[in-house]
Order: sequence, then C-alpha cells, then structure tokens
Amino acid sequence: MIQEPTNIDAIIALRPNSEFNFNAAGLQWLDEKTTKPTDEEILTKLNELKVATQYKINRASEYPSVVDQLDLIYHSGIDAWKAKIKETKDKYPKP
Repeated sequence: MIQEPTNIDAIIALRPNSEFNFNAAGLQWLDEKTTKPTDEEILTKLNELKVATQYKINRASEYPSVVDQLDLIYHSGIDAWKAKIKETKDKYPKP
C-alpha cells in the first residue's frame, strides 16, 4: 500500500544517510557531519514529496482489484484490461 510521505521521509530526502531521531519531543539531530535541516526545508520537501506521490495514492484507490483485473483479462483480453487501466492513469497523470 502506498502511504503519504512523512517528515521522516522529507528529512531522509534532504539529508540521506544522516543520523537523527524523531519522536514526540521533535527532531533530535545526531549527525555531526551534516547540518540539521530547518523546519522550512522539511516542510518544503514534504510538500514536494506529497505532490510527487499523490497520483500514486489516487490511482491505487481506483484500480480494480487484482481478481477483477484477471477476470477482465480472461473474459475480454489484454486490450480491454489495458483500456481499463488507462482510464485511471489518464485521470491521475504523473506530475
């Protein structure tokens, strides 16, 4: 299942391989080699990640189940399946 990005995802995208803890008290930066991202940097990156993944979340909720997709292929063929999937892909294009 595709999940909406979190602050942790944003921090990892901003500072890959950095050491930190994120708990109820907030962000605790443990990495001495890289600078701690600002709240503004984290929020900006989080919004970018949300925009980049929202189409996937939308598509996943509208695709037919795997069972229904296989049934469509069996009864109507691959071209009918491709057309059905294309409806959702066209409705929620990649950004």
